[in-house]
Amino acid sequence: MTDVTDQIAAYGTDVSAPAAAVVVMGVAGAGKSTLAVAIADRLSAVFVEADDLHSAEAKAQMAAGIPLTDEDRWPWLGRVAARVRDELAMGHPVVASCSALKRSYREFLTRVSGTRLAFVHVHGSEAELAERIGHRTGHFMPASMLASQLVTLEPLAADERGIVVPLGLPVDDAAARALEFLRRHA
Repeated sequence: MTDVTDQIAAYGTDVSAPAAAVVVMGVAGAGKSTLAVAIADRLSAVFVEADDLHSAEAKAQMAAGIPLTDEDRWPWLGRVAARVRDELAMGHPVVASCSALKRSYREFLTRVSGTRLAFVHVHGSEAELAERIGHRTGHFMPASMLASQLVTLEPLAADERGIVVPLGLPVDDAAARALEFLRRHA
């Protein structure tokens, strides 16, 4: 068995190797969790909700309308990556819902999880996103935070393993599109 550091170095960011886990990404209100659950169900995978891994302090900060800084996000992203790594170590396929707004966050998730990640970016226009987040209830992230998330968002680059799924697709169609991408790149 190789050292974990060797495993992480071996995974790097090579997009030609198959993905071992999926992260459904995007801004608040995009429907990440709904799509991630649908994909996880179809793959008989464990669903990991990154929102559940935020600290109480981070949730309170966001609820107050104060955007998280990178320094606020790194420990949370570490918990998300560790959960993905731990589930995979137990032999469970994983689909996580995590904003993963910046490329550096996605690279960090890949590196710390020690595995191949594929990203499914749920994306739509600012108007579509504002309408969706405006109708959401019972979540710590207020609609007023959407603008800061859109400013932070760095869309998937051509050299990142991932697919953009339009926000307006029905969940079954979005899941089918994501699964087709995963099959072609597995």
